[in-house]
Amino acid sequence: MSVDRRLVLASASPARLSLLRQAGLAPEVVVSDVDESAYAAPRVAEQVALLAAAKAAAVAKRETDALVIGADSLLEFGGKPLGKPADAADARDRWRRMSGRSGVLHTGQALFDVRDGAVTSRDIAVASTVVYFAEPTQPEIEAYLATGEPLAVAGAFTLDGLGAPFVRRVEGDPAAVVGLSLTVLRTQLAKRGLAITDLWRR
Repeated sequence: MSVDRRLVLASASPARLSLLRQAGLAPEVVVSDVDESAYAAPRVAEQVALLAAAKAAAVAKRETDALVIGADSLLEFGGKPLGKPADAADARDRWRRMSGRSGVLHTGQALFDVRDGAVTSRDIAVASTVVYFAEPTQPEIEAYLATGEPLAVAGAFTLDGLGAPFVRRVEGDPAAVVGLSLTVLRTQLAKRGLAITDLWRR
């Protein structure tokens, strides 16, 4: 059964958009422009949940009928949150510290159901995945930094790009590390009485 509901991604992340498209969905992108520095929580998992909800809420205000997905990711390393590196020097320092160690990538995602211009339901969840880093050589780190990729992503690494060879393994949802848990989204939709297959492109 096909359901005629607009799916809106409140994120400029190409990785999140790609994940949704690969899962058979066709979301519209509406960037939230939320000032992330205005939000703080005592724990990293709470922080990503707060930011995901804020992004979904900001976009939901502009919609009349849509399912709005907000998301945010942070790497918890040494008990501290790591978002996008400030610059190449920051990314280099992170990789020197992360090499051979592990961290937890937290991805918060919020699904807001908007009908007739009002939010009728909110569902906020967090997917946490343990990431075990390899030990890249200094030349490998420098080559990776030169691509610019680690400067654009939380934790200064990716699983769906050039950084993948520098991750030994993950415990949890690999898609959540990329930026969005499809398993969580499926559960969130089910709570609304929707199967994810209902939203597949036809």
